[in-house]
Amino acid sequence: MSTLVESSEVTAVDVSCNADALKVVLADGRVVSTPLAWFPRLLAATAKQRAEWELIGGGIGIHWEAIDEDILVASLLQPENFMRLPNKLRIPVARKPRQNRG
Repeated sequence: MSTLVESSEVTAVDVSCNADALKVVLADGRVVSTPLAWFPRLLAATAKQRAEWELIGGGIGIHWEAIDEDILVASLLQPENFMRLPNKLRIPVARKPRQNRG
């Protein structure tokens, strides 16, 4: 008897880069675009190097061998949990107001 385990991980199915952005197509149909400035190795890479990517872990990540870069799809969806973004790019996190305990 076999057991089927459904993955709740969001996975990539396609990747492309232009001079300014990384675009990732997800298995559920969403498209995520992020600035290359978030990934200095990709930003400094040639167009040929950016085009030579492979999916890793069944699509949970992307790997570029020539520039030794790995990016998790989860980090594209919730960058504040995975990356140190420049202050001007940081996404504010909603915080619950403090309750007065008296």
